[in-house]
Amino acid sequence: MSSTEEEVVPAYIDVSKASVARVYDAFLNGKDNYEIDREVLRRIQKVAPEATQLGWDNREFLIRASRFIASQTGVKQYLDCGSGLPTAENTHQVVQRIDPESKVVYVDNDPVVLAHGRALLEENDQTHLIGADIFEPSEVLQNEVVRKNLDFSEPIALYHCGTMHHYTGDRYAEIMREYIDALPSGSYVALSHFFDPETDEYSALARKMEDIFLHSPMGSGSFRTREQILSMLEGLELVEPGLVLCANWWPDGPRVRPMPSVSYTIVGAVGRKP
Repeated sequence: MSSTEEEVVPAYIDVSKASVARVYDAFLNGKDNYEIDREVLRRIQKVAPEATQLGWDNREFLIRASRFIASQTGVKQYLDCGSGLPTAENTHQVVQRIDPESKVVYVDNDPVVLAHGRALLEENDQTHLIGADIFEPSEVLQNEVVRKNLDFSEPIALYHCGTMHHYTGDRYAEIMREYIDALPSGSYVALSHFFDPETDEYSALARKMEDIFLHSPMGSGSFRTREQILSMLEGLELVEPGLVLCANWWPDGPRVRPMPSVSYTIVGAVGRKP
């Protein structure tokens, strides 16, 4: 859409501030975003022209982790926090293709996500979407739809992919611990997060992007260190190869193209609760 066209914004959507879900949608070249969301992307692209790869690395990690969990672990229940806007290959599509009995509960609090997602899921009785604050674990874990559809006496796969870096406080490890503590033994956790590699080559880029995200209309996007990110996975046995660049977590084939710089600033891991 050109900047001269007037965007039609439904009354329930606040476009005075960019939305995390809509900004991700812009990064993935989706259609469910507004000018204020695209402004965040443009600002990031000024320091990192290949910035959209951040969104793709995150999404592709989630898809590969989903295939692994569905095909290798026997887990049939998924709690996907911060599900974002519908794209191709959402969690429920990936896992239900492998095991049609899999149940998925998505959690988000963005009104656009809730409106789109509920319409998308109307015909899928194995998949549900709730509105809740993912940074308040008790609000999610005690939600009646979560409790009705997920059996907490059986293993659950918990997803926090591309979410915790939008929590800008210092309680990030506590939030994840509360979620992990609620999971039964044999559960899995998938986490991806913006990353400061603390290297001469890529650390400056990470901090520049962080500064732009934090001071953009979105107002969040923390690039944390390896130690900080590992603190969110305490108590889990990390599946090989551990906490690595999202692009390097079980890629779909050999790498024949060099990775763009931004791919060195997002990491992911899958861990099992003993």
